[in-house]
Amino acid sequence: MGMPGKGDEPAVSRGEQIQAAEREAAKRRLLAEAEADRIPVEETTRATPDGRWRRGQR
Repeated sequence: MGMPGKGDEPAVSRGEQIQAAEREAAKRRLLAEAEADRIPVEETTRATPDGRWRRGQR
């Protein structure tokens, strides 16, 4: 039973394979999007002086 070349892993249904592939694709999309939106650390450290964001916290 199972698929050839898979050793002794249990057989995975086609639906589960598709769901796993979709989850993987969604994860890759999110990671790519997050990477595109990422701000380099150098910019974040000098962008806002300390006092400015502290005043907004109250």
